[in-house]
Amino acid sequence: MKKIVTIGGGTGSYTILRGLKMFTLDITAVVNIFDSGGSTGVLRDEFGVLPPGDVRRCILALSEGPRAEILRRLFAYRFESNGNGNGKSSLHGHSFGNLLLVALTSIYGSDIEGIRKASELLDIKGRVLPVSLNKSHVIATLEDGSKIEGETNIDIPKHDGNLRITDLSLTPEAELYSETRDALLEADTIVICPGDLYSSLMPALIVDGMRDALHESTAQKVCVAPLMSKWGETNGMKASDVLKELQRYSGIDMFDTVICNTKKADAELLAEYAKEQKFPIEIDESELTHFAEDIITGDFASESDLARHDSDKVAKVIAEL
Repeated sequence: MKKIVTIGGGTGSYTILRGLKMFTLDITAVVNIFDSGGSTGVLRDEFGVLPPGDVRRCILALSEGPRAEILRRLFAYRFESNGNGNGKSSLHGHSFGNLLLVALTSIYGSDIEGIRKASELLDIKGRVLPVSLNKSHVIATLEDGSKIEGETNIDIPKHDGNLRITDLSLTPEAELYSETRDALLEADTIVICPGDLYSSLMPALIVDGMRDALHESTAQKVCVAPLMSKWGETNGMKASDVLKELQRYSGIDMFDTVICNTKKADAELLAEYAKEQKFPIEIDESELTHFAEDIITGDFASESDLARHDSDKVAKVIAEL
């Protein structure tokens, strides 16, 4: 059975994994665990656990079995108002899945055991592994020399989003989890999932040992190009610019395949995204040839959400490579 390892954050990995689980594949989802915002950030600070948010999404994506739909809804449930409907609950903003992961970590004594038990509970197809067990924070250096600390501050910039990010690091330094390294070395295909470049993808690629593992791995390296730009991260960038950055941080000399959406979107829908400073990433195929051996283009965007890929269409391409 073909072994596929995905690398990414929450939403992008979730999309790809939902499609891949429909095929006969041995799937390992390697997850960025350096996010710091929302429910995840609060639980990370209060309980000293690995940020559970992206892990939760990947477990949800791979969940199967007769109770899968009930468990998925429960795991994704987010507390808002209190039971009386007259104000916010003390649990406001927390997802049940995040709280469950924290509880399982406490009960079984470690983050990795908490993830394993949650995976067992949701009867997932494959496994979910953190990229590292170190509880580090992301630091971005901007072109003016200033530094932004914390994934959430990169994701939702309070600084001038026109300033380019020139360097990314982790503090303290993080080490590649041993089981994750083994999965990368045993993989037939490694997929860099779509996602926010500097707040979701890059942090997973800059842990100590990742670059060496990717270099040593004989797996085919696949990248799913982003659909839309992200303010403060990829605004003004083309697909080749994104792959150039991925190449710089991952050490992958040449991707075997890059999957690019080239379907044109409705003008009215684009106008709505423009209000959020999101714009389609230009697929500059001639420049992409410097970063990937094979460029696969087509209609890969979700019909319901232009900013997300169609799980089934992308997974079919990856499974058939």
